[in-house]
Amino acid sequence: MGIGIDKELEEIIIKSFFNKRIQERVLFELFSQKKRDNVMNRLCHNYLDTFRKEFMIEIPTPNSDPGEIEKLMKNQGAGNDCYVISWNDTIDGKHMSLTSALKVAVGEGFPSIISCIPGKIAYFEAEQEYGSPPRFILKR
Repeated sequence: MGIGIDKELEEIIIKSFFNKRIQERVLFELFSQKKRDNVMNRLCHNYLDTFRKEFMIEIPTPNSDPGEIEKLMKNQGAGNDCYVISWNDTIDGKHMSLTSALKVAVGEGFPSIISCIPGKIAYFEAEQEYGSPPRFILKR
């Protein structure tokens, strides 16, 4: 779990894109060192029940090039910096460059949410089960 997690930003992400009925539970789990993994498990298999579908835009395949995804995100208004909630401890809970975050997250096979504009634009990659993992732009 990221040591310096940005609780305020994570709350904005959850309240913007997650279904209302699970928001409080997800926030409780995210902010608990022992339960943070529960959120990542939820994003592996149940992401369609987790996110508000009206804000999900699936990125059509082929979509495994971090540079192309970065261009898509920038076309939606993303800047150079982002905040990451990820299964991968090296990027979880970190503010970093969008380029670096996408290089780690894209194609890793595990879920990540890369928030570009808090509450407005994010990238989500689901768990890879077969073929390429589902990838989405989350946009409000």
